[in-house]
Amino acid sequence: MLLEIKKQVIKGLPVEWDIKPDDLVVPPDSKMGDLSLACFGLAKKIGKNPIETAKLLIEELNKKKNSLLEKVEAAGPYVNFFLNPGVVASLVLAEIKKKKNKYGQSNIKKGENILIEYPSNNTHKEVHVGHLRIMCLGNALANIYETLGAKVVRANYINDFGAHVAKCLWGLMELHRGEIPPADKQKWLGQIYAEASTYLKDHPDHAEESKAMLKLLEAKDKYIWKTFLQTRQWSLDGFKKIFAELGVKHKIVFYEKDVKDLGQKEVDELLKKKIAEVGEGGAIIIDLKKYGLDIGLLRKSDGAGLYLTSDLGLAKVKAQKLPQVTSSINLTGAEQKFYFQQLFKILEIGGFKYKMSHIACELVTLPGGEKMASRSGNVILYEMVRDEALRIAEAETQKRHPEWSKIKLQKTAEALAFGALKFSMVKVGSSQKIAFDIKEAVSFEGFTAPYLQYSLARMNSILEKVKTKLKVDYSLLVSVFEKKLILKLAAMAGVLQEAGERQDPSQLAKYLFELCQDFSDFYENCPVMRANTPQLMSSRLELIRSTKQVLESGLTILGVPIIKEM
Repeated sequence: MLLEIKKQVIKGLPVEWDIKPDDLVVPPDSKMGDLSLACFGLAKKIGKNPIETAKLLIEELNKKKNSLLEKVEAAGPYVNFFLNPGVVASLVLAEIKKKKNKYGQSNIKKGENILIEYPSNNTHKEVHVGHLRIMCLGNALANIYETLGAKVVRANYINDFGAHVAKCLWGLMELHRGEIPPADKQKWLGQIYAEASTYLKDHPDHAEESKAMLKLLEAKDKYIWKTFLQTRQWSLDGFKKIFAELGVKHKIVFYEKDVKDLGQKEVDELLKKKIAEVGEGGAIIIDLKKYGLDIGLLRKSDGAGLYLTSDLGLAKVKAQKLPQVTSSINLTGAEQKFYFQQLFKILEIGGFKYKMSHIACELVTLPGGEKMASRSGNVILYEMVRDEALRIAEAETQKRHPEWSKIKLQKTAEALAFGALKFSMVKVGSSQKIAFDIKEAVSFEGFTAPYLQYSLARMNSILEKVKTKLKVDYSLLVSVFEKKLILKLAAMAGVLQEAGERQDPSQLAKYLFELCQDFSDFYENCPVMRANTPQLMSSRLELIRSTKQVLESGLTILGVPIIKEM
């Protein structure tokens, strides 16, 4: 909607000046206008200095009456536009009322079919907050692309094979033989993996035993394979439960065990084409040094495959099963950035046409900034933060509403807890580290989901208390606080587009936080139930309804649960 407003502001200016809507920006201070235009480029085009150009532009604007403009001022080389608040209100609020939860959506990505692959977790390992971040980002990004008109295929590639599985199986058989598995088998396997990794590091004389286990696994030894399939299912069952809690729904799932052999064939093809070569000890390598990507190892000297080997097979399978996809996006930890650069270059050299890109998600660190590592057991587990978030949310809700039923209290606490976890993972850009603080995430103050959910509940409360059938008069919404809130609502479409172009849901998270702040300023300074006239009250209620609609839509896109009452 803000784009449409900009188009109307510059309507009527000489076509040859080539002033575009994006040339108008929102100034840092409202005293400088609602929109501002720098005249340096135009001055160069018409051969005048910027200050003269600004005055000339105002003369052109004043030749035709534009009801959207309250006044236009020159400030040196800048032209500042002050919008008519009533006209802006009629444009924006009427559009929100018409579009409802579709407001802000567009078709700029129509025709694109995007595969988003996340979180690419490993069986036989625990799910930690790093995975949580990738899941929340993947969900939010997929939702954003859908609001922009794209078709999205949500996929996962589960690493269910390789050295980490062999270590876990070795630990299970050598360190925990005969033990009865606990109820949470997926978590238990992760603990065994961490224990086995530490033990093998401290006892290098047992390293060959783990390698031998990997060979038996790759050979599909009857006994080992049976144990592998059983424990693999334990992990998959655990993942299924976690995905359901977080609303993660994959349309298609790939498994490493199903693509690794095809990957070996792809390596053979690269050898035949002389793209790959035999390196030291018989390992198969590909020289990527001229691309600044060092040497890629495609197959070990003993013939065993690696992640690169399997990913070559995966790329082939994805292209075969999903030919309609126009681009593929992988979300993984930032430590795999170089790995994906190598993989994409190998695919390109091999003639692979599938468009692929990688979003590197930085670390989620411990409160002291310490890096997590699943092999050492030094992790913040997903279950730990989930349970603590639920505990804090339930205690806070109980304190605020001791009269609520147990079921209502529990549902509200769950919505608060999962909202807090999801929002804390998407409110920061993927390239930034997160020092995760559970108490901060569940706080009702500051840049948090509970603050946004509380704002929404407050809007609901106002609308429930006051009922009116009076016709809305947009021309009454003239205060600076009303105007600021309405212009913020107008920016929704642009924010979604920017979030999609940057592949950054944090743009939307920040926008929703600022929207709630603007709403708070409006509510404190513009009485609703004590408005001067019934018509003004009715108009302000319409503004609240519009704000509620945009906030609900934004929270839904980010995966944050909607709470009607708090």
